[in-house]
Amino acid sequence: MMRLSEGVFLFLCGIQFTLGILVNGFIGLVNGRSWFKTKKMSLSDFIITNLALSRIILLWILLTDGFLMVFFPNAHDSGIPMQIIDVFWTFMNHLNIWLATCLGVFYCLKIASFSHPTFLWLKWRVSRVIVWMLLGALLLSCGSTVSLTNEFKFYSVLRGIEGTRNMTEHFRKKMSEYYLIHVLGTLWNLPPLIMSLATYSLLVFSLGKHRRQMLQNGMSSRDPSTEAHKRAMRIILSFFFLILFYFLAFLVASSSRFLPKPKVAVMIGEIITMFCPAVHSCILILGNNKLKQTFVEMLRCESGHLKPRSKGLIFS
Repeated sequence: MMRLSEGVFLFLCGIQFTLGILVNGFIGLVNGRSWFKTKKMSLSDFIITNLALSRIILLWILLTDGFLMVFFPNAHDSGIPMQIIDVFWTFMNHLNIWLATCLGVFYCLKIASFSHPTFLWLKWRVSRVIVWMLLGALLLSCGSTVSLTNEFKFYSVLRGIEGTRNMTEHFRKKMSEYYLIHVLGTLWNLPPLIMSLATYSLLVFSLGKHRRQMLQNGMSSRDPSTEAHKRAMRIILSFFFLILFYFLAFLVASSSRFLPKPKVAVMIGEIITMFCPAVHSCILILGNNKLKQTFVEMLRCESGHLKPRSKGLIFS
């Protein structure tokens, strides 16, 4: 019989899964329709679209893992199903984080203004830099997934040792080695965290410099460049805090076997993990003029008060 905690877990998973699918599906449909009409897609729209698609796949993986954990716990805890889910989860997780990081770097290079030669070189070649970053993100995501092989080997050894009662010391040694490998595996998330913090810091300094220049010239600080700075800062800062929250939840869920109540830890971790992609996608919609205007038009159409679309600067 299903426990109360499992029922609450499935209910929350269902709500967050539905929200995430609707939000990310909306992003994919809007950008896909725009590409189908014009046969062109900006680099920022390309990143956002792939980010939305990766999050849809990630949400399906998390929902599948949640159902297996509740309804088929023996199959979930056995070797092969758990390893398959871990492989897909790890790959999509890292790809999702890197895509969001690439988007933040793109906004920073497009909006921030510095006279340093290195920054100017990157700014002039922003498209090439982001394309190489995307290729690197794909390779790093594959690398993080391949690194799971050592963890799987240690896990299979531990399961074999658990059946023997006379190898307690050997079991503890292998457990400590397995825990070390598991912790080192989480370090794959540090580079995108550092890059997100760096891009946010650059935008803050650039905005401060821009405001001083505007005040010296006696001009209003509420110009398009200032608004673009603020919008990019909100998106990057929200992603930075959400990724910290997401990283903590991922760490709790993936380290559950070391905790007193592993199943409860996994449930809490997965609920938080499903929450972050949906929230950040909502922030992306609010920060992108094209997505925001399309969403507002859709609401007006639903309410029967459709008005002509006003043209404005698309944040890309």
